[in-house]
Amino acid sequence: MANKQDLSRVRNIGIAAHIDAGKTTLTERILFYTGALYKIGEVHDGAAHMDYMAEEQSHGITITSAVTRAGWQEHLIQLIDTPGHVDFTIEVERSMRVLDGCVLVLDGVRGVEPQSETVWRQRQKFNLPCLFFINKMDRPGADFEQALESVRERLAGNPVPLCVPLVERNQVLNLLDRTLIGFAGEHGEQVQCEPAPADLLARHADARERLLLGIAESDEALADQILDGDEPPAEQLWAALRQATLRGDLHPCFGGSALRNLGVQPLLDAVVALLPSPLDRPPARGFDSDGEPLLVKMEDKAPLAALAFKVQMWEGRRHVFARLYRGTLTPGQKVSYQRPDGTTVSETVARIFDVDAARKSRLDQAFAGDIVLLAGLRHASTGDTLCDPAHPLLLERIDTREPVLSLAIEPASSDQEEKFLEVMEKLQEEDPTLRFSEDPETGQRLLSGMGELHLQIIIERLGREFSLQVKAGKPAVALRETITRAARAELLFQPRIERQKGEQEFMKVRVLASVEPRARGSGILTQSEPRLLPEGSNLSTLQREALRQGLGFALGGGPIEGAALEDLEVRIESIELFGAASSPEAISAAVSRAVAKALADAGPALLQPIMEAEVVVPESNLGAVLGDLQSRHAVIRDTRRGSSDATIRCDVALAELLGYTTELRSMTQGRGQFSTQFKRFDTA
Repeated sequence: MANKQDLSRVRNIGIAAHIDAGKTTLTERILFYTGALYKIGEVHDGAAHMDYMAEEQSHGITITSAVTRAGWQEHLIQLIDTPGHVDFTIEVERSMRVLDGCVLVLDGVRGVEPQSETVWRQRQKFNLPCLFFINKMDRPGADFEQALESVRERLAGNPVPLCVPLVERNQVLNLLDRTLIGFAGEHGEQVQCEPAPADLLARHADARERLLLGIAESDEALADQILDGDEPPAEQLWAALRQATLRGDLHPCFGGSALRNLGVQPLLDAVVALLPSPLDRPPARGFDSDGEPLLVKMEDKAPLAALAFKVQMWEGRRHVFARLYRGTLTPGQKVSYQRPDGTTVSETVARIFDVDAARKSRLDQAFAGDIVLLAGLRHASTGDTLCDPAHPLLLERIDTREPVLSLAIEPASSDQEEKFLEVMEKLQEEDPTLRFSEDPETGQRLLSGMGELHLQIIIERLGREFSLQVKAGKPAVALRETITRAARAELLFQPRIERQKGEQEFMKVRVLASVEPRARGSGILTQSEPRLLPEGSNLSTLQREALRQGLGFALGGGPIEGAALEDLEVRIESIELFGAASSPEAISAAVSRAVAKALADAGPALLQPIMEAEVVVPESNLGAVLGDLQSRHAVIRDTRRGSSDATIRCDVALAELLGYTTELRSMTQGRGQFSTQFKRFDTA
């Protein structure tokens, strides 16, 4: 039987950041210093332990969330290293959903970047306590204070300095304990701690005062003491700082350089000292079988409640990552879950694994609070709640995002058609942001995803993992449609249908429908409680269902290109019934055609995905890059000049950015870089 872990000594944390801030390098150091790895793997060598996919090693980035565990100070740290590239943001979203705390990594030169903001919003959504690690402090232009200021300005956070980096001395200054921490040995594994000299503390007195005042503002019991100039014992300060961190009032910040082995161990100490255990987190929210809200308390002696947060093909077989929120789970145990369409499925968990990046080891039992890998579940998908069949419930689902880029794709040879369709189904199960569909007009198969890199990685995986060669077209932007003005349409549906020779069936319904535009990003609103004529008429259950079905048909695609509709309101104002001739089939068809006519008369327009872009270029290239962006109809929001480079923030249509990486490198002699995140669908 598996040993039960003391939950008070468990820390389920995620490492998240903007791309290239150094989060995987930090994770490698954490695993090395905790003894989970015997050597350090470097990202730039393609040898990082957590970047185990071939595509991750070749591109030098994290693509999929990797789960591992390590011991530190008699605590178990279950750690998820998440991707930094915006194309794989769903990996961050579903990881944050099952974590208890996080470490956000910032580049010491650039501070908060676009994906930092996305990660911050995801953290806020689940109310996760967090620490900041200001990385790459050894680089020219790195500024610890400026990075903290960017957290205040761009994230509206409340950063307090805890460990200040002293790069020239290869040390960090712990402001709370007033200690100087050095890192000796080949990889900085030997930690040397000594009292900080008075002159050094005096130079950083302002930073220490900010830390103490932050603690005072969050703890009334210590406020008077600190404001009067008396200093409470370090144990009280740490306890107060922990409570403020758990509440989200303060965000302790640590400086260092993961690549230079500087400042990682003090961050590990803080993960244990300041971030929550599963028992410190509020109960998970869910719903019982009647749809009534309930709270799921983390305890073993209760019916099972677990959330499937990721599906992954492992050694060619389907596996499901799950976090247990209540109860225990053993191999051979039956679980049930409800699909989004309302159907209930029961399956048996064949095996349970403990996970370390690309390695897995069998477990005899999993307990509340554990993050585990399950084999044997053939149909469970991201967001499903695994529960005891006798005690059904639903935990809050994980939101997904709609893809913004598509390309035509087909197998290179016709004899691989069946395998191609099977593999595409598997990949969609793994990745909720991936879509595989057929264009109804052209018959082309379309692969849709979150960006060029996302689609490129999928095509590379088809060849490497599944030995499947494909032909792919150029990426094309996924469009949406909307309307620009209000319109009404009245339609009398009165076809004559020949059933048998000499017999005719009459259908007759009159429908008045209206549409009007809504604000960008507000979605679709439908109102389907029409006035019924003649007065006193009623719709049967089947007729009401037919009305909703007709609305669904009409809203399935816009009048221009059949693209998905956005940001409009539809009202079925009146329906005139003609006895038996107003059958459910007649109502469905009449509603669908009336709404379609109203949409066609309402000034339909195409919407493109608009991206929020951040472009970083050398100062000397700023003018040329700004001019190029303006030629792409970009709306420039902000331009900031640094010591040697400049940062441009703008809104620009995704279609204008296809292939932009190559052109930007050409304009800046390979030194420019840019990142984007989806903002809204809008007219270009």
